[in-house]
Amino acid sequence: MVICGDDGLAHRLAIELDAVCGETVTVVLPSRRDEYGSGIAALHRDPHSPVELQVSARPDEQTLLAAGVERAAALALTYGDDQVNMTAALLARGLNPSIRLVIRMFHRERGRHLERLLDRAAAEATGGGADDPALDMSTTVLSDADTAVPELVAAAAVGHGHTLQVEGKVFRGVVRPAGSPVRPTDLATLAVLSGAHQDDPASQDSPETPGAEGTQLRPDTRTAYHRQFTHGRLMLEEVTHHHAPEPPARARRGPGSWLRARLAHLPWKVFLAREVIAVFGVLTAIVLALAAATALFADEHPWWKNFYLPLLDIFTMGDPATDEVVARRILQLVAGFVGLAVLPLVVAATMNATEAFRTASASHPPEDDLAGHIVLVGLGKIGTRVLAQLRTTDHKVVAVERDPHARGVALARELGVPLLLEDASSPGVLDRARIRHSRSLLVLTRDDSENLDIVMAAREANPGVRVVMRLYDDDFAATVQRTLRASYPDAPTRSRSVSALAAPAFAAAMMGRHVLGVMPVERGSLLFTVVDVAGHPELEGRSVHEAFRENEWRVLAVGSAGVGVVPAPSRDTPAGARSGGTGLDWRPVAGRVLRAGDRVVLATTRRGLDILMTGLQPHPHDRRGERDGR
Repeated sequence: MVICGDDGLAHRLAIELDAVCGETVTVVLPSRRDEYGSGIAALHRDPHSPVELQVSARPDEQTLLAAGVERAAALALTYGDDQVNMTAALLARGLNPSIRLVIRMFHRERGRHLERLLDRAAAEATGGGADDPALDMSTTVLSDADTAVPELVAAAAVGHGHTLQVEGKVFRGVVRPAGSPVRPTDLATLAVLSGAHQDDPASQDSPETPGAEGTQLRPDTRTAYHRQFTHGRLMLEEVTHHHAPEPPARARRGPGSWLRARLAHLPWKVFLAREVIAVFGVLTAIVLALAAATALFADEHPWWKNFYLPLLDIFTMGDPATDEVVARRILQLVAGFVGLAVLPLVVAATMNATEAFRTASASHPPEDDLAGHIVLVGLGKIGTRVLAQLRTTDHKVVAVERDPHARGVALARELGVPLLLEDASSPGVLDRARIRHSRSLLVLTRDDSENLDIVMAAREANPGVRVVMRLYDDDFAATVQRTLRASYPDAPTRSRSVSALAAPAFAAAMMGRHVLGVMPVERGSLLFTVVDVAGHPELEGRSVHEAFRENEWRVLAVGSAGVGVVPAPSRDTPAGARSGGTGLDWRPVAGRVLRAGDRVVLATTRRGLDILMTGLQPHPHDRRGERDGR
């Protein structure tokens, strides 16, 4: 496989393909001496890592030929420039019509057109063979935002774990310690680990239980049951529930109750601000003084006119007092000059209070008794999608965004999500979001320093809150995570860079359109694939129980192949499948017989995938299928 890029995503993707997927990788980078090039060079020097490094400023035709694109299985183009990625993709399709292309694109519509164009070119070059799943000449266009959402949602909702997204649902692999009971959200046992308890299933240095056997991927039901008391287990857990977001509060409670609640939350106190009280206090004192002077020196009117006439004079609304006594004329002139001085202050104070009232009224603060919710800071591109995904779960969300025109503000109001239009780094804002009573904090703004400031403030207010923070710099993210974990050892903290979030989805796409995701498990890995039952003797005509093959694959879900989930990571569904309305059954009964019209989601080993795709048993010494137990 070939990777061409100029930032941390290329580095992270190379690690993912080598360490997790066991692939032979060639990486094309602009320089060997920058931080990413030096990291790839370190992998290249490792005798156990078949990673090659090639240096080239641009992915032109000569560079692609030198990297071996004409004989490669897949090519990932991860440059930060859409034009560079498009040009290289067109060149690669011409050099190797059967290659799988995974392209990073920031412009969504352009990526959609490019995907169709390259797939059509592959079909023409192979006489329509691009549609053959055995050849898999797919083109997949991904963006950073799409690939980050599932893992951010899972991390905020339930904590650490590699994620998988299928048909709008998000799943994760979670480690259950030895002896822990099965939970309602657990779908299947993916692996029995070598240790009794292990926080990170991807670790290669797991503690061994005395007399314990090693890690067993895809164990049979009997083994999984008996070893659950002595070994940790890697379970597939459903994070989200596929239901429509709850209707806004107005629709649930009726217009009358919603209006009363909204009026009660309006920030009337802004009109009692110090400057407003001072200005109108001075105005009142002036009116009282002029009324007293009018009563003393020009008392020719009823008592109420002693207040009424000075107010008319101050606001220049009265008639000239030419026919009245001299004292009245003098007081009118004094009141006019006072009005010239005071009226600008009155207007400014009123406008400031009105603007503050309008801005604060746009917010929808949470209820005073809200607890156990997720605080989401930042409603930009990623924040908006995270909010939409979180609202398909049972978790309550409070959103914080300082820009009233951010793209996620309208969505938050439409969904009835409590919203604070303020700067989360300002004092008191997190308290108004009830951070002390929340279970998780998601910080997704574009400023790394601001993200860190918000997290540190939240940690001071609630040391035990689960924190998930998106940072752009990979090294900075790792340093922040280590420091926060050392400072707050009992509080879960995840700090992930964009490249770290995106790499697994890109790796899954490079494995082929049938691969939904890859999950590392100690020294091995599990692949989640979607397969049409028709034409597979290992599946067709067998029950779900009979289709199971120990240490090779297990049926996780069954659906109809007629409607068609497109089993490929795409722009809109990262590392998963487009929602095609197939209604996959994630708890199929063991006796259900798989028919030719069915489509199944499988958890497989690499060896199991090779058997399913080719129908041939790999050679026992095949390095690709067996390296490091994969």
